[in-house]
Amino acid sequence: MITSSDVIEALSGVRPKGSSLTISEASTDSRQVIPASLFVALIGERVDGHEYLEEAFKAGANLALIQKETESQHPVLDLRTRFLSPDVVTPDRPFCIRVEDTLKALQDIAYYWRRKLNLKVIGITGSIGKSTTKDLIAEVLNQRFRTLKSKGNLNNEIGLPLTILSLGLGHQYAVLEMGFYAPGEIRFLCDIALPQIGVITNVGPVHAERSGSLEVTAKGKAELVESLPSDGTAILNYDDPLVRSMAGQTQAKVFYYGLDPEAHLWADNIESLGLDGIRFRLHYQNEVLHLRVPIIGQHSVHTVLRATAVGLVEGVSWQDIITGLQMGRSQLRLVAVHTPSGALLLDDSYNSSPESALAALNLLQEMDGKKIAVFGDMLELGPYEKLGHEKVGLRVAQVCQEFVAVGERTKIMIEAAINAGMKADSIHWFETVPQVIEYLLPYLQKGDTVLVKGSLGMGMSRIVTSLESEPS
Repeated sequence: MITSSDVIEALSGVRPKGSSLTISEASTDSRQVIPASLFVALIGERVDGHEYLEEAFKAGANLALIQKETESQHPVLDLRTRFLSPDVVTPDRPFCIRVEDTLKALQDIAYYWRRKLNLKVIGITGSIGKSTTKDLIAEVLNQRFRTLKSKGNLNNEIGLPLTILSLGLGHQYAVLEMGFYAPGEIRFLCDIALPQIGVITNVGPVHAERSGSLEVTAKGKAELVESLPSDGTAILNYDDPLVRSMAGQTQAKVFYYGLDPEAHLWADNIESLGLDGIRFRLHYQNEVLHLRVPIIGQHSVHTVLRATAVGLVEGVSWQDIITGLQMGRSQLRLVAVHTPSGALLLDDSYNSSPESALAALNLLQEMDGKKIAVFGDMLELGPYEKLGHEKVGLRVAQVCQEFVAVGERTKIMIEAAINAGMKADSIHWFETVPQVIEYLLPYLQKGDTVLVKGSLGMGMSRIVTSLESEPS
C-alpha cells in the first residue's frame, strides 16, 4: 500500500529520508477516516474539510493534505512550492502536508500511485447500469484475481482518485466506474486511471440538462474508448447505435455484446423468473449455454453480458464466470421488501431515468397481483424532460392498475397515461412525499405489487422505509 514517502515523492519529485508512515486509504470525510488514513481537507461550497482536521487525526489518520493555515498541533510539511530538499527528514508521527490545492494534490498522488501498480483497470461508463455492471464484473474477476472495485458511485474527479489510493501492490484488477458530467471529464479520469478495458453500457438522456444533447453525451462517453491503448479492449453495446458506432473511435480491439446475433456475445430466449431472476440462452463463438442467474428483470441480461464479456476477454473460465454471475443477487440495486400488510414493494428509489424507469416497469409487468407505480420526478433530463416523462407515463398506462405520482414533472407522465387510456380515478398526484406515505399506508394490501422509483433528489426512499416499518 501507499506510504507517506510515496505521497511526498508524488507531490515534490523527491524521495524523503527517514521513516515512512503507511497509508491505509484516503478519505475526504472525517467521519469515514479509519486508522492510518490520508485525510484530504477539501474546501466545498458548504463544508470546509479543514474544520474537521483534528477529528480526522483523532480517528487515526496518519497524514492530512491541507491548503491553508490551521490551528493543528501536528507538524506541517510545506510543499506549496513543490520543492523539497533531498536532505529533508519527514516526521515519524502523524503530520500535515500543505499544498496549493488539495484536490489537485489528491489527483496528482493518484496519478503517481497508479503508475506504480502492475494491474489491469476496467473503466465503465454509460447512462444507466454502471454500478450494477461494476459490481457483477468484480464478482466474475474475483473468482480468479484479486480485484478492487470503486465503492458506491465514487466515479468523479474526487471519487476515482480515492479509489486508486485504496489499491495495494497485491491487487491484479481494479474495476472503476466513470461518470460523465461535462466534456473532457472522462478523458481526465482515464489519464489518471490508465484503463486497458473500457465498457460502455448505453447512451441516454441522463444528465442531459448539463450536457445539452444525446450527441454531446455520446461524445463524452466515447472518451473512454478513445483513451484505451492499442492492446486494450472496448466492450460495446451492439444494441445501442450510439455505442456501436464508437468502434470507429478507438485503437483498441472491439468486443460487441447484445441481443443481436451480429454481436460477439449475445443472448436470446430470455425469460423472467420474477424475484428468482432470469433464464436465457447465451451464444459465444460455437458455444451455446443455458443460464439462470439471480438478477431481477429481463433488462438485466445486458448486465450479465457485460460481466461475461470482461471475463471472456480476460481468460476467465466458463465455470468461474458462471460462479461469479451467481453472486449477483447481493449486488442488486432494486430490492424487494414486504409491508406488514403483505404488499410487495419493489424498491428502485435510488435514482431514475427514462431507460431505467421503463426497465423497472417491464419487471413490474412480469409480477403477479395488482400493479401500482409510485413515481417521482426524473431530474436533470434537460431538453428530453417532456419526452422522457411521456414515455414513462405511456408505459405506466400499459402495465399498471394504479398510478401514484409526486412532483411537478410527473404531471407530464399523468397526461401521457390518461391519453393512453388509463382512467383518471386510477391516478393520484401529490405534492410531497409525506402525502404519498399518508395515502399508501392504509391502502396497500396483500397481493399488491408496488414499484417505487424516482430521482435521488425526490427522496422516494422515505416511502419504502415508512411502508416497510409501519406496523399493521
